[in-house]
Amino acid sequence: MVLNISAVLLFGAASALAVRTKSARGGAALALFLFGFFVAGTGAYEPIHNLVQASADALSTLGK
Repeated sequence: MVLNISAVLLFGAASALAVRTKSARGGAALALFLFGFFVAGTGAYEPIHNLVQASADALSTLGK
């Protein structure tokens, strides 16, 4: 079974959880950064998007 989730939805949920739990660690900071980045769609979108896509592809091949 394949499940597709939007990056904005995923990082938005992670950001909401981080704010709700008042987490201030590295993972929460990364989730907040990526959520803001994907929402804003700045000029740095392409390299960061490629990095996130490559990481997702690498994680998906681990389960095979």
